[in-house]
Amino acid sequence: MTSSGRADPSPSQEKAYRQILARHATRYPGLQVQDLYKLVYQGALGSEHAVTDASQACAWLEQEVDGLTDGPEEPVIEPISADRQVVRVNLRPYVAERGDLSALLEGFTRTAKEYKGTEGQLRRYWCYTERMAEEGALGLAGNELKSFFEEMEAHGFPTVHHSEVFKRAYQPAYRVVARQYLVLDSNTP
Repeated sequence: MTSSGRADPSPSQEKAYRQILARHATRYPGLQVQDLYKLVYQGALGSEHAVTDASQACAWLEQEVDGLTDGPEEPVIEPISADRQVVRVNLRPYVAERGDLSALLEGFTRTAKEYKGTEGQLRRYWCYTERMAEEGALGLAGNELKSFFEEMEAHGFPTVHHSEVFKRAYQPAYRVVARQYLVLDSNTP
């Protein structure tokens, strides 16, 4: 059953999403509840919250790229949805591989404007997350996740920032993009 009380649409979807969660828990052992929520939120709903103005999004990207520091080893593209159609493009390896920032910005802003996820998907992904936590696979208590999700639900599922613990440990720098809007050139893996 999902957090909304409905049966899961697909056991294979849960398996695929659990793999994403397991990779994140391994890569980012300092993950906090709000970081998991951010991952689930972005995987289900994309980046709609992040772009209010294209010129502001451009300035934000340029500023972030200019301020990049060393961070953990990351893949260029990190799937965050069960169908692998929503990804995080990690800026450090993207820039190191000479990825086209204009193309990334275009994909990011198109995702924000055109990609429409669903609250139902958010609920399903969170249900999978709670199950893994209850099994001890995420290093966080299931009741802690349940309480956090109930609070987010009561506030209309707002966006959140990464936790300070996560920011200090991993210096996250990425853009959320729907694969259909992601144009990679021959220099980018």
